Amino acid sequence: MCVMLLPVLTLALLVLLVAGAFGSGSPAFVKSAAPAQAPTAPPSYTMQHSEVIAQEEFKAGCETYACTMLLQTLGFDVDERRFSDYLDVHWVITGIDGQLYGPDMNSAQAGDIYTGWGVYAPAMAKYMNQYLKDARSDKIAEALEGLSLPELCERYVTKDIPVMVWATTQMLEPYPKDSWIVNYVDENAKYEIGDTFTWLQNEHCMVLVGYDEKNYYFMDSCAGKVSVYERAVSEERYAQLGSQAIVVK
Repeated sequence: MCVMLLPVLTLALLVLLVAGAFGSGSPAFVKSAAPAQAPTAPPSYTMQHSEVIAQEEFKAGCETYACTMLLQTLGFDVDERRFSDYLDVHWVITGIDGQLYGPDMNSAQAGDIYTGWGVYAPAMAKYMNQYLKDARSDKIAEALEGLSLPELCERYVTKDIPVMVWATTQMLEPYPKDSWIVNYVDENAKYEIGDTFTWLQNEHCMVLVGYDEKNYYFMDSCAGKVSVYERAVSEERYAQLGSQAIVVK
């Protein structure tokens, strides 16, 4: 009988030991690790960057200048003339009905870079990726939407990744200027054929490279230098242009 009860007694002892290990008195399971603290951006930071290119030749090509400055900052050997070859230009034209027709600017450059309107982040990222492929780079241009300027600074600028952002010239108030019926879209479109697209006067593209407690710092082709603008107005203008940006990483 003792031989037959031994396994039973052994099993009971094991059950008691296991139960004790998981009991409320066991510090190994009562205490939990403190949650990791989320990283915070330093109060100010300005990254090293290439020289600002003055917007002298392409009067309507701020996006091309911004893209070129961003790529140069990352070490690519490209200038604004070379990059302009990658733009897919779609003209804004007057139809026989007297209406203006043109592209969704998320899909293509509206008008040329001398007298036209501009292009938005999704289309510009597409052109940049075509250039990066030709340059045999493993980097990828990514169009961003909805991230705030502080988020862009923390995620990218503090890691020495420049960010193309859409705002306005001299941070002036944007307002509706020209409207046209959309006649061209691609996979990046936010409009459909036949919708009305409205271009905002003062739309401008720059490269975010720094910030401090009061200001943001932008490589600004229109100014021909790094422009410094107050945080509040910069954030408002950036939001008014759709909180759109591009990074290459």
